Amino acid sequence: MRRLFAVLAFAMALAASACASPAPVPPASGTFRTKSGATLRVETFVSGLEVPWSLAFTSPTRLLVTERPGRVRVVENGVLRPKPLAVISDVEARGESGLMGMTLAPDYARNRHVYLAYAYDAAKGSEVRVVRFRDDGDALADRTLIIERIPAARNHAGCRIRFGPDGKLYVTTGDATEREIAQVPQSPGGKTLRLNPDGTIPADNPFPGSPVFSLGHRNAQGLDWEPRSGLQFQTEHGPSGFDGPGGGDEVNIVEAGKNYGWPIVHHRESRSGFVSPLLEYTPAVAPAGASFSRGELLPSFRGDFFFATLRGERLIRVRLDPADARKVAETEELLTGEYGRLRDVVSGPDGALYVATSNRDGRGDPRAGDDRILRVVESPAVR
Repeated sequence: MRRLFAVLAFAMALAASACASPAPVPPASGTFRTKSGATLRVETFVSGLEVPWSLAFTSPTRLLVTERPGRVRVVENGVLRPKPLAVISDVEARGESGLMGMTLAPDYARNRHVYLAYAYDAAKGSEVRVVRFRDDGDALADRTLIIERIPAARNHAGCRIRFGPDGKLYVTTGDATEREIAQVPQSPGGKTLRLNPDGTIPADNPFPGSPVFSLGHRNAQGLDWEPRSGLQFQTEHGPSGFDGPGGGDEVNIVEAGKNYGWPIVHHRESRSGFVSPLLEYTPAVAPAGASFSRGELLPSFRGDFFFATLRGERLIRVRLDPADARKVAETEELLTGEYGRLRDVVSGPDGALYVATSNRDGRGDPRAGDDRILRVVESPAVR
């Protein structure tokens, strides 16, 4: 009898699955009116990716994309090359970890250096390393270790990497679900790290002899610098229930030597000695990649801070006070639910925004063609 019930239950599950409506396929292009009256035009730039994590343009016509399972893909003239530029063999891709951040050297045009951040299996469990390669056009060569032994786990592994205006490499790291390490100065977990391009420690770091630039972070995944002031902005995931009340996602202005509180303070709590967030989001939106809009194809939004959200399934725009970049003038939520989970956003060399979806990451609802990269411009036709 138990076997009969099991067979019936399985058959019913199959029937329910067959009747379930698949996620609607987003149109190849669409327009979205913003609260300012300007119109955004969104089109699929490329599709057929698997959990794209980081985007980096090497030229106006060539884009590199990391895929979390361990591949570096090339999009050339809007076409995805079938063969990856590289498959990183030592990537450990479980849970939220895998091949994550990518950035180009400031002098990429001369040395062709590409930096990758990814999780790998170490003796004591998962860790993160940053490795530099030379982009030979058809392959990545000349592997050079920059830093490793950064704590990681299936969750909270970071890891966004970018070069700052000072020419230094910045690395955001997660707390690897061991929240106490974010307050341990000797641990690289739950920090922002600052390194020279060769991996050595800058002499002017806030803690002598240490790569730590800031501490008290849970899991920051967005990183960029405000063009006028040079202030560093980060997006950071708040607690998920097992390590604190849900929500508490943050946008922070991150500065040398400062402590951002995790896990001692979070959400809208404040305490002397800790920096409060510029913005806080409860319920959670799960903020990911971030970029300031720098181009001419979004004239109404030039200088605004955009960040992608995973759980929130939207692109959030933040306008700063023109007189004081430490103050928020307004925020706006865009593309809500239209394209699913959003992982990264970058300002392209043509002035458009490029946004990567993350619907195949095990938490999304994949649609035909996912994952994809969207191209976002302002439409002059409807104002």
